[in-house]
Amino acid sequence: MASNKIIVRGIWVFSAVVYALVILLHEMPQMESRPSWVSFLPKLNAMINGVCFLLLVLSGIAIKQKYIGVHKILNVAAASLSVLFLLSYVLNHFFSGDTSYEGLYPNVFYFILITHIVLAGVSLPFILLSLHYGNKLMVPKHKRVVRWTYPVWLYVTLTGVLVYLFLAPYYA
Repeated sequence: MASNKIIVRGIWVFSAVVYALVILLHEMPQMESRPSWVSFLPKLNAMINGVCFLLLVLSGIAIKQKYIGVHKILNVAAASLSVLFLLSYVLNHFFSGDTSYEGLYPNVFYFILITHIVLAGVSLPFILLSLHYGNKLMVPKHKRVVRWTYPVWLYVTLTGVLVYLFLAPYYA
C-alpha cells in the first residue's frame, strides 16, 4: 500500500508540474522564426484528438461487452496518443504562440476553448489515476474515478478537434 500512495502522490505532483509548464509556455515570448514543419502541428493535434476520441468510445464499448484486454489496450493507446499530443502542443506553442480567433461565433468558440483548457488540466491527474487503478486491478477505485473522468476525457478530445476547426482559417 505504501507504494500505491507514492504513485498517487507522484501523479498529483506530475500533473501540477505539467499544468504549470503549460501555463508558463503561454507566457514565453514567441519565437521570431519557426521551422516550416511547425505549420502542420495544429492539424496533427486535431487528428490525435480525433483518434483519441474514437479510441475512448471503442474502449467504453469494449468494457461494456466485458472485453477487458481490449479495453486496456485502447486506453493505453489513447493515453500514449495524449502524451504525443502534449509534446506536439508544446512544440507548436513554443514556435508559434497562440492563434487569435476572429470568426462569426466568438461566444461559442471561447466557451468551447475555455472549458476545453480547464477540463484538460483538471482531468490529467484523474486520467492517470484511472490508468493506475485499472492497471493494478483496483476495480472499485478505478470505476469510481472513471465515472467522472471518462466523459470529461471524451469532451476534451472532441473539443480539441472543434477548437482546431474554429481556428484552422487563422493558422499562419
